[in-house]
Amino acid sequence: MISEWSQQRVIVTGGAGFLGTVLCAKLREHGVSEGNLFVPRYEQYDLTTEDAVNRMYDEAFGGAPTDVVIHLAAEVGGIGANRDNPGRYFYANMAMALHLIEQFRARGFHERDHSTFVQTGTICAYPKFAPIPFNEEDIWNGYPEETNAPYGVAKKAAWQMLDADKLQSDMRSSYVLPVNLYGPNDNFNLHSSHVIPALIRKCVEAQDRGDDHIECWGTGSASREFLYVDDAAAGIIRAAEVMEEPTPINLGAGFEITIKQLVELIVKLTGFEGEIRWDATKPDGQPRRSLDTRRASKLLGWNAQVPFEEGLERTIAWFREHQADPMARL
Repeated sequence: MISEWSQQRVIVTGGAGFLGTVLCAKLREHGVSEGNLFVPRYEQYDLTTEDAVNRMYDEAFGGAPTDVVIHLAAEVGGIGANRDNPGRYFYANMAMALHLIEQFRARGFHERDHSTFVQTGTICAYPKFAPIPFNEEDIWNGYPEETNAPYGVAKKAAWQMLDADKLQSDMRSSYVLPVNLYGPNDNFNLHSSHVIPALIRKCVEAQDRGDDHIECWGTGSASREFLYVDDAAAGIIRAAEVMEEPTPINLGAGFEITIKQLVELIVKLTGFEGEIRWDATKPDGQPRRSLDTRRASKLLGWNAQVPFEEGLERTIAWFREHQADPMARL
């Protein structure tokens, strides 16, 4: 178990991204120094290749051994992006995990005291018609929703690799499945973003232009659960601290909301007064998503803290403040 973060050398893949930025800030608050925190950038390290992963481990911390890897990096998007890039999303996510986990083990990092590998999974790995709320015991009981299955299967395969390494080499690791995340500094690109940032951008920009309506995909009948990014970061750090094996653990907020209700709430909070038009020719995605979070509470002592409406208000305020910045809309 990790009780003193100041002594750990930590690599956070995806540490410059949405979740990673928050998680790295929390690691610093826990005592991880700048010299002991390494965030590989894609421009220098394409982690889908074995050569780049080896070079990253060689160069991080001046060649000193790594104690903790928190693997957040992913290639993923909304329904449209998943439909356009299924092969790439499977390959990229499988290749990154494959090389990162294998080299962590092969270099003997797993033999160090307090070492661990943290893999973030995805609830896209759950069967399309899994019982609600999703329980970790049901994760193999069916095929995922088709539009995001390649991404979900790749992430689930990484969990199995960690499980195999635990059996073979007693390698410590953890595997967490965060529900859909949201919060300030999210990806607000209308094609590749998830539903909350896309809806916030649609409503704010439609209001600014004086539009009389916005268009939304599907029928609005599908349901989702959302977790504020700070809560997710806290859950991941806690998993790194206490877990010895990759028992899958849901990280969620413990509520379910339909997309129709979500759109209406964001419309209300942004102040957009136009009509909501639904395009039923577009897919709804997985019919329902809601997580059973009892395992996280029991094993991690973790529960979500930020109320949903408060989190939305913070996210809307952030986008309004930054919408003129092109980087906020990439």
